[in-house]
Amino acid sequence: MPENTKPKSGFNTRIIHSEYISPDGFAAFPVAIHHASTVLFDSVASMRERSWLDKSTYTYGLHGTPTSFTLEARLTEIERGEHCLLTPSGLAAITLVNMAFLLSGDHVLIPDNVYGPSRDQADWLSRSFGINVSYYDPLIGADIAALIQENTRLIWLEAPGSVSMEVPDVPAICAAAHARGVLVALDNTWSAGIAFAAFEHGVDIIMQALTKYQSGGSDVLMGAVITRDKELNNRLLLAHMRLGFGVGMDDVYLVLRNLPTLQLRFNAHDQSARKVAAWLANRPEISKVLHPALPDCPGHEIWQRDFTGAGGLFSVLFDAKYGEEQTDRFVDSLKLFKLGYSWGGAHSLCVPYRMQHMRTKWSEHGILVRFNIGLEDAQDLITDIEQALATLT
Repeated sequence: MPENTKPKSGFNTRIIHSEYISPDGFAAFPVAIHHASTVLFDSVASMRERSWLDKSTYTYGLHGTPTSFTLEARLTEIERGEHCLLTPSGLAAITLVNMAFLLSGDHVLIPDNVYGPSRDQADWLSRSFGINVSYYDPLIGADIAALIQENTRLIWLEAPGSVSMEVPDVPAICAAAHARGVLVALDNTWSAGIAFAAFEHGVDIIMQALTKYQSGGSDVLMGAVITRDKELNNRLLLAHMRLGFGVGMDDVYLVLRNLPTLQLRFNAHDQSARKVAAWLANRPEISKVLHPALPDCPGHEIWQRDFTGAGGLFSVLFDAKYGEEQTDRFVDSLKLFKLGYSWGGAHSLCVPYRMQHMRTKWSEHGILVRFNIGLEDAQDLITDIEQALATLT
């Protein structure tokens, strides 16, 4: 039909069904943001041929668009894995692993220094779903073999613990687990996949809170689960679908935008954190600096053996003569350090913890305070801590 004789559509139809097609040939550094809930098919046959389990094609926005597939591929490259799934948060990534590999009656081993919300979830799984949970000393190493039961299906690791900073012997724990056919999952958020090559040290499943270094802006919630084994990934895919985990493409873009500077930012955090930690190690108010690169940190020798960096997160123990009222006053007196959870952003953070409420066993004396060293000048951060320490007395 000639153009001038086509039936003229109504206004609402025209703005929904535009005939414009953008020209080919556009190229730029940023990854395009592909928003979608509904994915379009060329035909019924095409729709029926596609499977959401196959990431060489698209079926529905929940299972990904080119934007999210690109982030998954880049995260896989960082961790030297084969498969990746995005989740709405780091805790959601932990949930995905637990739901994929644990059933009622199974047993899971979790380090006693585990991330607080992960511990809370494990206790909930025990109370409400009949999953047996045991907490182990994070420095147990090969002796974890004695804790593995016939129904043990999964062992969780943090390297190091994100509050008390113990560095576990990952290869020894993995060897003991694999000898009994048990999977090992690692929270590798502290190293951002940069400072610890988890798969090379025996880990089966890696989870990351992309909220931290990968985002870098303290403005995105996202997680990832990465594997090398196709069968493990298939189980994760099924759980991912059944849990309905999806992520927004604008958030995915923000992580993608910041990935090129990940190594530079991680190194800058690491350099400043070591300066601040070394300064704190010589302060009379501090009894111990729990920074894996310093000798006082439990597992320091393992960190030296297995890690190539440290990032910006560490903790300190105050001298036992200072009570909670005094250390709270110290935290409240900081100017550059803000009070808040998380890490990996440009702004420095500080949080006091009540360790006796968080651990099955905690024998250390003194209040624990955790620092996230941001991207400010290290000397300015030291000056800020120094003025706050003066308030202790």
